[in-house]
Amino acid sequence: MAENGSNGSAGSGWRRLAPMADLVTPMALRVAATLRLADLVGEGVDRVEDLAERTGTDREALGRLLRHLDCHGLFTETAPGRFANTETSALLRSDHPADLRRMFDLDEFGGRMDLVFTELLHTVRTGGPAWEQAYGAPFWNDLAADPALGASFDATMAGSTRSAVATGYDWSGVHHLVDVGGGSGALLGEVLTAHPGMRGTLVDLPDTVARGRRALTGQGLGERCEFAGQSFFDPLPSGADAYVLSAVLHDWSDEEATAILRRCAEAAGRSGRVLIVESHGTAGDDPAMFAEMSLRMLVISGGRERTVEEYTALAAAAGLTVTARHTIGTAPSELAVLDCRATPPPGGSDLPG
Repeated sequence: MAENGSNGSAGSGWRRLAPMADLVTPMALRVAATLRLADLVGEGVDRVEDLAERTGTDREALGRLLRHLDCHGLFTETAPGRFANTETSALLRSDHPADLRRMFDLDEFGGRMDLVFTELLHTVRTGGPAWEQAYGAPFWNDLAADPALGASFDATMAGSTRSAVATGYDWSGVHHLVDVGGGSGALLGEVLTAHPGMRGTLVDLPDTVARGRRALTGQGLGERCEFAGQSFFDPLPSGADAYVLSAVLHDWSDEEATAILRRCAEAAGRSGRVLIVESHGTAGDDPAMFAEMSLRMLVISGGRERTVEEYTALAAAAGLTVTARHTIGTAPSELAVLDCRATPPPGGSDLPG
């Protein structure tokens, strides 16, 4: 008799594939995060009926969701129809210092970043990003058109470990720093706070820079900052000591990343430097994470993760030479900082001095 899917080799195969293929629990967790169930339960709202009323959901469906998550340790059913948080669900509370709930909220950037993978087949077939296929507009256009989504993206980027570069990099000799594609100014704010004699310029799209102006002014740094609401594909403010690109280039294709670097090289001239800050960029350190992040960047925006050698090649294509390499932080959150200077072409330079 032939073996079916419930036993034998087929059953064994299912048990091996199911942990990778299951979508039920990952989506259930994200729905719980979006509805802020851990917050409500933590406040004492423990009956399914009350939770459904507070979240505007169907009582029966919500009960099934919670019982499924109870089986996976996310909540615990203390009595019929009553639920309590567990150590795991407490991680989804909005007041938890890890701030993980926002990463799973389907209404915020973190959740949308994951759901775009429902259109992964489009990316694999075309080689292009899937954000427009999933949400109706290319990634950057979508952020610009949706202020709440843009603010959520800014908050996610501000929480990045890349801010460690503010204190881990040697900023001596930098009196004026331009943060290119700096979002709402989280990195710039940390650098300026750590170095009271430094001035800064924040460059990003107009709506994002407006949020950055408010944030930096609120930190008492407004008088030390200038703000340039523009595309970094256009000419940048010139003459600063350093131009930093933190977690920017991996969002873009090689051609676009080279164009951004070329604008930085033009603005920095012969005396300025260009700093590339990205994940450590050595595939051998954590090949699984490197592969996942590179796929994510392609699906979201058409970008890619790169090794240090690949960033060095991009810099060379933009007329820059990497003069120093720095590693900041500790594994698995190490950052690579590439210190670049303009490379004059043979016989002279068309870059500003």
